[in-house]
Amino acid sequence: MSPSPSDADRDADREPPAFVQLAGHRLRWRLLSELGRSDRRVHELTQLVGEPQNVVSYHLGKLREADLVSARRSSADRRDTYYSIDLARVGSSLAATGAALHPGLRLAALSPDLAQPGPPRARVLFLCTGNSARSQMAEALASARSGGLVEARSAGSHPKPVHANAVRVLRERHGLDIAEFRSKHLRVFAHERFDQVVTLCDRVREICPEFPGRPRTAHWSIADPAAGGDDAATYPAFQQTASELETRIRFLITSLLHPAEPVPA
Repeated sequence: MSPSPSDADRDADREPPAFVQLAGHRLRWRLLSELGRSDRRVHELTQLVGEPQNVVSYHLGKLREADLVSARRSSADRRDTYYSIDLARVGSSLAATGAALHPGLRLAALSPDLAQPGPPRARVLFLCTGNSARSQMAEALASARSGGLVEARSAGSHPKPVHANAVRVLRERHGLDIAEFRSKHLRVFAHERFDQVVTLCDRVREICPEFPGRPRTAHWSIADPAAGGDDAATYPAFQQTASELETRIRFLITSLLHPAEPVPA
Protein backbone atom coordinates (compact mmCIF):
# COMPACT_ATOMS: atom_id res chain seq x y z
CA MET A 1 0.00 0.00 0.00
CA SER A 2 1.38 3.41 -0.94
CA PRO A 3 1.60 5.96 1.86
CA SER A 4 -1.12 8.59 1.86
CA PRO A 5 -0.13 12.21 1.15
CA SER A 6 -0.70 13.04 4.79
CA ASP A 7 1.68 10.25 5.86
CA ALA A 8 4.33 11.45 3.41
CA ASP A 9 3.98 15.05 4.58
CA ARG A 10 4.24 14.02 8.21
CA ASP A 11 7.40 11.94 7.56
CA ALA A 12 8.98 14.80 5.60
CA ASP A 13 8.44 17.14 8.52
CA ARG A 14 9.85 14.74 11.10
CA GLU A 15 13.29 15.91 12.26
CA PRO A 16 15.96 13.56 13.58
CA PRO A 17 16.12 13.53 17.40
CA ALA A 18 18.07 16.43 18.86
CA PHE A 19 20.80 14.07 20.08
CA VAL A 20 21.44 12.84 16.54
CA GLN A 21 21.67 16.36 15.19
CA LEU A 22 24.02 17.38 17.97
CA ALA A 23 26.27 14.33 18.35
CA GLY A 24 26.26 13.49 14.63
CA HIS A 25 28.60 16.41 13.95
CA ARG A 26 32.07 14.96 13.32
CA LEU A 27 33.94 17.16 15.80
CA ARG A 28 31.33 16.95 18.54
CA TRP A 29 31.38 13.17 18.23
CA ARG A 30 35.16 13.21 18.60
CA LEU A 31 34.88 15.40 21.70
CA LEU A 32 32.29 13.09 23.26
CA SER A 33 34.48 10.09 22.47
CA GLU A 34 37.54 11.64 24.11
CA LEU A 35 35.59 12.73 27.18
CA GLY A 36 34.15 9.22 27.42
CA ARG A 37 37.69 8.06 28.17
CA SER A 38 38.72 10.78 30.63
CA ASP A 39 37.92 14.26 31.84
CA ARG A 40 39.98 16.75 29.83
CA ARG A 41 41.08 20.38 29.70
CA VAL A 42 40.51 22.43 26.56
CA HIS A 43 44.16 22.47 25.49
CA GLU A 44 44.25 18.68 25.79
CA LEU A 45 41.17 18.36 23.61
CA THR A 46 42.59 20.69 20.97
CA GLN A 47 45.66 18.45 20.71
CA LEU A 48 43.59 15.28 20.57
CA VAL A 49 41.19 16.43 17.86
CA GLY A 50 43.59 18.68 15.94
CA GLU A 51 41.38 21.79 15.95
CA PRO A 52 42.02 25.34 17.26
CA GLN A 53 40.83 26.27 20.73
CA ASN A 54 38.10 28.66 19.61
CA VAL A 55 36.50 25.92 17.48
CA VAL A 56 36.73 23.33 20.26
CA SER A 57 35.33 25.78 22.80
CA TYR A 58 32.38 26.59 20.53
CA HIS A 59 31.40 22.94 20.15
CA LEU A 60 31.94 22.25 23.85
CA GLY A 61 29.49 25.06 24.47
CA LYS A 62 26.90 23.31 22.29
CA LEU A 63 27.38 20.07 24.21
CA ARG A 64 27.09 21.92 27.51
CA GLU A 65 23.85 23.56 26.41
CA ALA A 66 22.43 20.07 25.90
CA ASP A 67 23.69 18.97 29.36
CA LEU A 68 25.81 16.23 27.78
CA VAL A 69 29.02 17.82 29.04
CA SER A 70 29.77 19.79 32.20
CA ALA A 71 32.70 21.94 33.31
CA ARG A 72 34.46 22.37 36.63
CA ARG A 73 37.33 24.63 37.62
CA SER A 74 40.56 22.72 38.28
CA SER A 75 41.60 22.50 41.93
CA ALA A 76 45.25 22.28 40.83
CA ASP A 77 45.21 25.42 38.69
CA ARG A 78 42.16 27.67 39.03
CA ARG A 79 42.84 29.08 35.57
CA ASP A 80 42.10 25.69 34.03
CA THR A 81 38.75 23.99 33.53
CA TYR A 82 38.04 20.28 33.28
CA TYR A 83 35.26 19.04 31.03
CA SER A 84 33.45 15.78 31.70
CA ILE A 85 30.75 13.80 29.91
CA ASP A 86 27.45 12.74 31.47
CA LEU A 87 27.45 9.12 30.32
CA ALA A 88 24.09 8.40 31.92
CA ARG A 89 22.43 11.21 29.95
CA VAL A 90 24.19 10.14 26.73
CA GLY A 91 22.99 6.58 27.33
CA SER A 92 19.38 7.63 27.80
CA SER A 93 19.60 9.86 24.71
CA LEU A 94 20.92 6.96 22.63
CA ALA A 95 18.13 4.72 23.90
CA ALA A 96 15.51 7.33 23.04
CA THR A 97 17.07 7.78 19.60
CA GLY A 98 16.82 4.07 18.84
CA ALA A 99 13.22 3.90 20.03
CA ALA A 100 12.31 6.94 17.91
CA LEU A 101 13.47 5.09 14.79
CA HIS A 102 11.78 1.80 15.65
CA PRO A 103 10.44 0.30 18.91
CA GLY A 104 12.59 -2.77 18.30
CA LEU A 105 15.72 -0.63 18.52
CA ARG A 106 15.15 0.44 22.10
CA LEU A 107 18.58 0.06 23.66
CA ALA A 108 19.36 -1.41 27.06
CA ALA A 109 22.54 -0.55 28.91
CA LEU A 110 25.15 -3.29 28.93
CA SER A 111 25.73 -4.54 32.44
CA PRO A 112 28.46 -6.76 33.88
CA ASP A 113 27.66 -10.46 34.06
CA LEU A 114 27.76 -10.86 37.83
CA ALA A 115 25.97 -14.22 37.73
CA GLN A 116 29.24 -16.04 37.08
CA PRO A 117 31.39 -15.79 40.23
CA GLY A 118 35.10 -16.31 39.95
CA PRO A 119 38.46 -14.67 40.55
CA PRO A 120 38.88 -10.97 39.72
CA ARG A 121 39.11 -10.34 35.99
CA ALA A 122 40.51 -6.80 36.20
CA ARG A 123 42.43 -4.59 38.64
CA VAL A 124 41.85 -0.86 39.10
CA LEU A 125 43.71 1.68 41.25
CA PHE A 126 42.02 4.90 42.40
CA LEU A 127 44.26 7.81 43.42
CA CYS A 128 43.65 11.14 45.14
CA THR A 129 45.69 13.36 47.43
CA GLY A 130 44.69 12.22 50.92
CA ASN A 131 43.21 8.78 50.18
CA SER A 132 40.70 9.80 52.82
CA ALA A 133 37.43 10.21 50.89
CA ARG A 134 37.05 10.05 47.09
CA SER A 135 39.44 7.20 46.37
CA GLN A 136 38.34 5.18 49.40
CA MET A 137 34.70 5.44 48.37
CA ALA A 138 35.61 4.55 44.78
CA GLU A 139 37.53 1.47 45.93
CA ALA A 140 34.60 0.19 47.98
CA LEU A 141 32.00 0.90 45.29
CA ALA A 142 34.01 -0.71 42.47
CA SER A 143 34.62 -3.87 44.47
CA ALA A 144 31.03 -4.19 45.67
CA ARG A 145 29.24 -3.24 42.43
CA SER A 146 31.37 -5.64 40.37
CA GLY A 147 30.64 -8.54 42.68
CA GLY A 148 34.36 -8.89 43.27
CA LEU A 149 35.11 -9.35 39.57
CA VAL A 150 37.06 -6.09 39.70
CA GLU A 151 39.83 -5.94 42.29
CA ALA A 152 39.94 -2.32 43.44
CA ARG A 153 42.63 -0.54 45.40
CA SER A 154 43.21 3.09 46.41
CA ALA A 155 46.06 5.32 47.57
CA GLY A 156 47.10 8.94 47.94
CA SER A 157 50.10 11.21 47.52
CA HIS A 158 49.69 12.62 51.07
CA PRO A 159 47.64 10.07 53.02
CA LYS A 160 45.52 11.08 55.98
CA PRO A 161 42.86 9.22 58.00
CA VAL A 162 39.66 8.12 56.29
CA HIS A 163 37.07 10.88 56.67
CA ALA A 164 34.13 10.17 58.97
CA ASN A 165 31.67 11.38 56.33
CA ALA A 166 33.05 8.92 53.76
CA VAL A 167 32.30 6.11 56.22
CA ARG A 168 28.88 7.54 57.04
CA VAL A 169 27.65 8.19 53.52
CA LEU A 170 28.60 4.74 52.22
CA ARG A 171 26.96 3.06 55.20
CA GLU A 172 23.76 5.11 55.17
CA ARG A 173 23.26 5.62 51.44
CA HIS A 174 25.05 2.74 49.69
CA GLY A 175 25.04 -0.12 52.17
CA LEU A 176 28.82 -0.43 52.42
CA ASP A 177 31.07 -0.35 55.49
CA ILE A 178 34.56 1.13 55.12
CA ALA A 179 35.14 1.80 58.83
CA GLU A 180 38.16 -0.51 58.78
CA PHE A 181 39.72 0.97 55.64
CA ARG A 182 43.13 2.59 56.05
CA SER A 183 44.90 5.21 53.96
CA LYS A 184 47.96 4.24 51.93
CA HIS A 185 50.70 6.08 50.05
CA LEU A 186 50.72 5.54 46.30
CA ARG A 187 54.27 4.14 46.50
CA VAL A 188 52.75 1.03 48.13
CA PHE A 189 51.53 0.04 44.65
CA ALA A 190 54.50 1.33 42.67
CA HIS A 191 55.49 -2.15 41.47
CA GLU A 192 52.03 -3.66 41.03
CA ARG A 193 50.20 -4.15 37.74
CA PHE A 194 46.74 -2.72 37.11
CA ASP A 195 44.43 -2.72 34.11
CA GLN A 196 43.25 0.82 34.87
CA VAL A 197 44.50 3.72 36.99
CA VAL A 198 41.98 6.47 37.77
CA THR A 199 42.99 9.81 39.29
CA LEU A 200 40.18 11.57 41.15
CA CYS A 201 42.05 14.71 42.18
CA ASP A 202 43.43 17.37 39.83
CA ARG A 203 46.55 17.75 41.95
CA VAL A 204 47.44 14.07 42.06
CA ARG A 205 46.95 13.81 38.32
CA GLU A 206 49.90 16.16 37.86
CA ILE A 207 52.25 13.87 39.81
CA CYS A 208 50.81 10.44 39.01
CA PRO A 209 53.71 8.02 38.45
CA GLU A 210 54.03 5.41 35.72
CA PHE A 211 52.88 1.94 36.72
CA PRO A 212 54.19 -1.37 35.36
CA GLY A 213 52.53 -2.70 32.23
CA ARG A 214 51.31 0.70 30.99
CA PRO A 215 47.74 0.43 32.33
CA ARG A 216 44.93 2.49 30.83
CA THR A 217 44.59 5.82 32.61
CA ALA A 218 41.62 8.10 33.18
CA HIS A 219 41.03 11.28 35.14
CA TRP A 220 37.80 12.11 36.93
CA SER A 221 37.87 15.73 38.06
CA ILE A 222 35.85 15.47 41.27
CA ALA A 223 35.96 18.21 43.89
CA ASP A 224 37.14 17.34 47.40
CA PRO A 225 33.91 16.92 49.42
CA ALA A 226 35.76 17.64 52.67
CA ALA A 227 36.69 21.18 51.63
CA GLY A 228 34.78 24.06 53.13
CA GLY A 229 33.49 23.15 56.58
CA ASP A 230 33.01 20.71 59.42
CA ASP A 231 31.47 17.25 59.13
CA ALA A 232 27.87 18.49 59.34
CA ALA A 233 28.41 21.19 56.71
CA THR A 234 30.20 18.94 54.23
CA TYR A 235 27.96 15.86 54.47
CA PRO A 236 25.78 16.94 51.49
CA ALA A 237 28.95 17.24 49.39
CA PHE A 238 29.89 13.69 50.38
CA GLN A 239 26.43 12.50 49.32
CA GLN A 240 26.85 14.16 45.92
CA THR A 241 30.37 12.77 45.49
CA ALA A 242 29.32 9.23 46.37
CA SER A 243 26.41 9.45 43.92
CA GLU A 244 28.70 10.66 41.12
CA LEU A 245 31.20 7.90 41.87
CA GLU A 246 28.44 5.28 41.86
CA THR A 247 27.40 6.36 38.34
CA ARG A 248 30.91 6.63 36.94
CA ILE A 249 31.98 3.30 38.43
CA ARG A 250 29.02 1.51 36.88
CA PHE A 251 30.32 2.51 33.44
CA LEU A 252 33.92 1.76 34.43
CA ILE A 253 33.06 -1.78 35.51
CA THR A 254 31.32 -2.42 32.20
CA SER A 255 34.32 -1.18 30.24
CA LEU A 256 36.71 -3.33 32.28
CA LEU A 257 34.65 -6.52 32.01
CA HIS A 258 33.40 -5.95 28.44
CA PRO A 259 36.26 -4.35 26.46
CA ALA A 260 35.08 -2.43 23.41
CA GLU A 261 35.25 -4.29 20.11
CA PRO A 262 36.28 -2.55 16.85
CA VAL A 263 33.36 -1.04 14.96
CA PRO A 264 32.92 -2.77 11.56
CA ALA A 265 33.98 -0.56 8.64
